[in-house]
Amino acid sequence: MHPLQSAAAGPLCGTVSVPGDKSISHRALLLAAMAIGETEIEGLLEADDVRRTAAALRMLGVEIIEVGGGIWRLHGVGVGGLAEPDDVLDFGNSGTGARLTAGLLATHPFTSFLTGDASLRRRPMARIVQPLAEMGARFIGRSGSRLPLSILGTNEPMPISYTLPVASAQVKSAVLLAGLNAPGRTRVIEPVPTRDHTERLLRHFGMPLRTDAGPDGSRIVELEGQPEIHARNLAVPSDPSSGAFLAAAALLVPGSDITLRRLGANPLRTGFYTTLAEMGAALDWQAPREEGGEPVADLHVQASSLKAVDVPAARAPSMIDEYPVLAVAAAAAEGTTVLNGLAELRVKESDRLAAIAAGLRACGVEVEEGEDRLVIHGQGGRLVGGGKVHTQMDHRIAMAFLTFGMAAERPVQIDDGAMIDTSFPGFVDLMNGIGARITGPGA
Repeated sequence: MHPLQSAAAGPLCGTVSVPGDKSISHRALLLAAMAIGETEIEGLLEADDVRRTAAALRMLGVEIIEVGGGIWRLHGVGVGGLAEPDDVLDFGNSGTGARLTAGLLATHPFTSFLTGDASLRRRPMARIVQPLAEMGARFIGRSGSRLPLSILGTNEPMPISYTLPVASAQVKSAVLLAGLNAPGRTRVIEPVPTRDHTERLLRHFGMPLRTDAGPDGSRIVELEGQPEIHARNLAVPSDPSSGAFLAAAALLVPGSDITLRRLGANPLRTGFYTTLAEMGAALDWQAPREEGGEPVADLHVQASSLKAVDVPAARAPSMIDEYPVLAVAAAAAEGTTVLNGLAELRVKESDRLAAIAAGLRACGVEVEEGEDRLVIHGQGGRLVGGGKVHTQMDHRIAMAFLTFGMAAERPVQIDDGAMIDTSFPGFVDLMNGIGARITGPGA
C-alpha cells in the first residue's frame, strides 16, 4: 500500500507533456508484431500496463528492444507468425492488453494461458470469448470466462460478422485482430461508434480496411484476412485520458494556466473535453495536426467557473475512462450534474460507479447513485474535502481524488496510489512540478 495526500494547491502553471496514449500504445505493439520488418515506435507509454503487453509478445516470439526515451523497436513476425509461449502470460492490471492479445491468440494454432492481478481476475472476459469462439477458438476459464483463462487457438479460423451487444472498442479490436489470421472477410458492426485507434493503425500499416455507416446509424468495419503487413514507424500521441486530470485540476485551482502538448484529439476520445466546454471551461485547442494517422493538438487550459450539465448516455463511449475526474469537476460546479449511461463503469478496474460515489461522499459531496447514472450536487466552486478515499486498486479513482484535493479546503487522502503507474508513470512528480501538493499522509 502506498497512501498519498493531496492538499490545496497554488496556481498550476506550465507547458507539459503527459505520457503516451495507453490505448494506442497497446495496439501499436500488437500490430507492429504482426508486421514484417522493423517498426520504431516513438512516445510509447512506458507504464506497467503496456510493459505487460510487450512482455507477452516477447514470450510469443517477437523481438522487442527498448531503446530509451520512449522509443521502442519491434521485429515483427508477420500475420499468423506468433510462437506458442512456454509460460503463463501475466497481464497485471491491463484489461486492454489481455483482451486484445486474446484476439491475436484465438487464431493461432496453439494453447496459451492468460492471468492478471486480483483486479483483472474479477473483470469479465465473456464479451470477447463469445465472438472469438465463433471464429473457432476454445476457452477454459472461471465463471464468466474470467481469468485465469486458457485459449486453445484454432488452426482453421473462420471469419465472422459480429454485432457488438455493448459499445466496446476492446471487443471490436479483439475480433479485428483475430480476423487478421482468418481467410476471408471479418466484419464488426457497432451500434454506437467507439474509439477507432485499431482501424487508424491498421490503415497506417497499409491494411485495406473498409468502414461504412449502416442505415440505422451503426458503424460497419470490414477487413480481409491473412494480409502481408509491412513495418512502418509511428509516433504515439499524448493520452487525452491522462491529460484529463491535469485539465480538470487547472480548471478548478484558481489562477491556473497550463498547456498540454501533443494531446490526442481523436473525436471518438474527446467527449470529456466537449463536456467541460459545455460546463463553461476555458479550453483552446491549438495547432491541430495529424501524426501517425491520429489527430493531435496542443490544449491550453485556464481556471474557470463551471456550471452543471446533463451528460447524455450516447457520449459514454468517447469518455468512458474520464468519468471519475469529470465527477470531481461536477462536484465543484454550480448546480446539479447528471451523468447517464454509466453501466460500463461497473466492470472496470473496480466498480467505478460505486467507487466514485463513495469517494465523493467521503469528501462531503451529496451524490445519488443509480444503476447506470450518477447525480452530483455541485458545491459551486467550494470543495470541502477532508475525506479518505478507498481506491479499490483503481488508478483513475486514485488520480481523480488527488485532483479533488488540489482544489479542496481540506486535504484528501487516498489509501493506495501504487497502481497509478499502470497508466501514468510520474504523475505525482509532474503534478507537483506545476504547483500541486501531493505528499505522503501527514507530510
